[in-house]
Amino acid sequence: MSSQTPSHKPRVAVVFGGRSSEHAISVVTAGAVLRAIDREKYDVLPIGITTDGRWVLTADDPARMAIADRKLPSVAELAESVDGGVVLPVDPTSREVVYSEPGAVPKALGEVDVVFPVLHGPYGEDGTLQGLLELSGVPYVGSGVLASAVGQDKDYMKRVFTSFGLPVGPYEVIRPREWDKDPAAAHKKIVDFAGEHGWPLFVKPARAGSSMGISKVDDLGGLDEAIEEARAHDPKIIVESLLSGREIECGVLEFEDGPRASVPAEIPPVTAHDFYDFEAKYIDSASGIVPAPLTDAQTAEVRELAVAAFEAASCEGLVRADFFLQDDGEFVINEINTLPGFTPISMYPRMWQESGVSYPELIDRLLQAALRRSTGLR
Repeated sequence: MSSQTPSHKPRVAVVFGGRSSEHAISVVTAGAVLRAIDREKYDVLPIGITTDGRWVLTADDPARMAIADRKLPSVAELAESVDGGVVLPVDPTSREVVYSEPGAVPKALGEVDVVFPVLHGPYGEDGTLQGLLELSGVPYVGSGVLASAVGQDKDYMKRVFTSFGLPVGPYEVIRPREWDKDPAAAHKKIVDFAGEHGWPLFVKPARAGSSMGISKVDDLGGLDEAIEEARAHDPKIIVESLLSGREIECGVLEFEDGPRASVPAEIPPVTAHDFYDFEAKYIDSASGIVPAPLTDAQTAEVRELAVAAFEAASCEGLVRADFFLQDDGEFVINEINTLPGFTPISMYPRMWQESGVSYPELIDRLLQAALRRSTGLR
């Protein structure tokens, strides 16, 4: 970490946007984070990544980062210049961020003490940005390279959970080479899965989030369209059987003495949508129930499972763990999210608010946890 005088405030680079299909939700999350950061305690540098991967300086204007009239925001609309770009050094001896424009002398923007990445999906949440920051020697909020990659890939996430004895539901994975080699055989693999576990089933991109590209398929007639939709987001897809029961979520946050779980929340059935999809989450503002109406024993069990999932994947900082409480009373873990949304209606901050950790305190705890950690092997 760079040397600090007693009066020095840690400088936080909030990096958002990105190349994934979750670009707009990342912008919304960044607006909420920028609004919540204590400016008396931290200096802030907003850095946006456009949909084509360009790093730009953006306006520090949370009001322009919200969903307005069902219109999603973008980094391009917030960029201070269409020509300039931000460069983060890949030199662990320097944390100097540089801004350059064609034909102009590069301008030093000062050192960054910690990065708060609020990118969702590939090229940000999946270990790629985390690897860059490790090379740069800059501390950052959230999980490291391995845990981020595992948390992004639903295939390997479930394999890790299974190896640690955590309960997962039936699933099947179709990899890109299977489609390339024999599409008919890959299609039959899904049909056979449905024959064993029944319809309906869910077809998902293996490495996307925010319910992007997910389809609920009730019969064979809707399968091809669902596969095409999922593969538009990721050439690797995962097929899951329908788990009847209640959707329960739980937040995990890293404290000084280790990870702790929040009170859980329940996602009730959304009558206007077939399932808890992107529109329900972000456009129509479907609300979860916090805390979830569970027995004391069920609450204790799901909190224990959430921390176990956090530890199984070697996570750091924060995780939202999603479960199904089945009709037989057993919990099944669906997935974890290593960089869950921080939008005003997001479940992760709502669960911690109900657990006694306010939004500003939540942001502060995440930044302080990142500043305590070193980069590299740990």
